[in-house]
Parts: sequence; C-alpha cells; structure tokens
Amino acid sequence: AMTAATGNNKTIFASAGIITGAVFVAFSVYSVLIRLRKKSAEEDKSIHSARVTIALPNWIKDELFSRAYDTEEQRMSLAIQLSARNVAEATGGPFGTAIFERRVCKDSHNRVSYKLVSVGVNRVVPLSNSVLHAETVAIQIAQKLLNRYTLRHEEVSYELYTSCEPCAMCLGAVLWSGVDTVVCAARKEDACSIGFDEGPVFDPQSYEYLEKSGIVVKRNVLRQQAVSVLQEYSKIGLIYNGGSS
Repeated sequence: AMTAATGNNKTIFASAGIITGAVFVAFSVYSVLIRLRKKSAEEDKSIHSARVTIALPNWIKDELFSRAYDTEEQRMSLAIQLSARNVAEATGGPFGTAIFERRVCKDSHNRVSYKLVSVGVNRVVPLSNSVLHAETVAIQIAQKLLNRYTLRHEEVSYELYTSCEPCAMCLGAVLWSGVDTVVCAARKEDACSIGFDEGPVFDPQSYEYLEKSGIVVKRNVLRQQAVSVLQEYSKIGLIYNGGSS
C-alpha cells in the first residue's frame, strides 16, 4: 500500500511540474508578444514609417482614358466635369485637372493627336494633405505612370488643362512639371470671390514668367462653366486656406 501511495504522489508531483512548466512557457511567450507589439506600435509612430497617399476618388473610371479629346473644348470640359463631380460626390474641393499627351503625326498632313494621360481633383480635405490640389495630383500621377520626374520629352509634348487658374503653389508645380502648355478656365479672381486665397500669383508677371520658360499659357477657356462649379461649391463646401482648420 505504501509503495502504491508513493507512486501516486510521484505521478501527481510530475504532473504538477509539467503544468507549472507549461504555464511558465505560455507566460513567457505572452510577455514576448506584448513587448513586440509595444515595440511595433512605437515604430509605427516614427518618421520612417510615415506614408503619404495620393488616391483618386473611386468614381473616376478607366473609361475616361478611352474617349476622344480632339478639341480644346473637349479637353477643358473634362477638367470642369471632374471638378463638378468632385463637388457632387463630396470627395474634395471644386477643382479638376487633366493632362494630355500631344503628338504630331509624321506625315504630309502633320496631324495632331491627343491622348489622356492623367487626371487630378482636389483632395486636400479628404486626405488631410494641403498640397493635394488638382494640378499637383495630376502631375504626380502622370510622372508616376510614365516613370519620369519630368514631362518634358523630345517626341511628344504634354498639355495641362485646369478648371481654374493655378494658385501660387500649383503655378510653381506647373513650371517644374515639364508640361509645354497650360490651359485655364476660371480665373484667380473667381476663386478668390468665394473665399479661396490663391497666394502670390501676379497678373501678368507670373504668366509672363511661364511663357519666358517656354510654356504656352491659354486662359478663359469655358470660364463661365467652371465659375458655375465654384459658385455651387460655395453654397455647400468648406472654404479652406492656410490659416483655416
């Protein structure tokens, strides 16, 4: 009887030891996981983990790129339609931009063809990024798609159509983008009239500077249509500037 009892006690102690060991291992693993999670959370807050997103609204479809844009009015109409849809869908401010590739066919007629390369709409408020104006969005997407830091090219040229004259920031972006032509609809004063601060853009000096740099500037193309979009936005949208929150 004593032998049986002793054997049972050994079994009980062995089982208890195994259970204790398993609990210790589980606790150790849990502690390691907690430390790793805490370290990961700390790393997520570091500057090296920051990511900047440039995303177009879902309503912009690929079918836009299969359409014909033979006339200046058709190309500007697209930029204005983008601005209007951006307001209607509440996906940003009342500004739209389209960038087209212009190619001269090497034949006896020197025919010119246009192909849509990129589009952009104002995404400042939805993406919490003050530099995501329609022009800068379109330029960055175009350069990403073409895998070039400039749109300047020997064989083709690029034209930027914008629903409103560029603000100070976008005027600089246009200069550095490599586009050959910028075409505007609404004017600076139209945007200012509903409360936007367009910054230090000087007329005619700013545009003369672009022209001296080799960029063709066209203004007032379908201006009233673009102004209508601005006025509609002023009734329902947020007018934001550098000092607004």
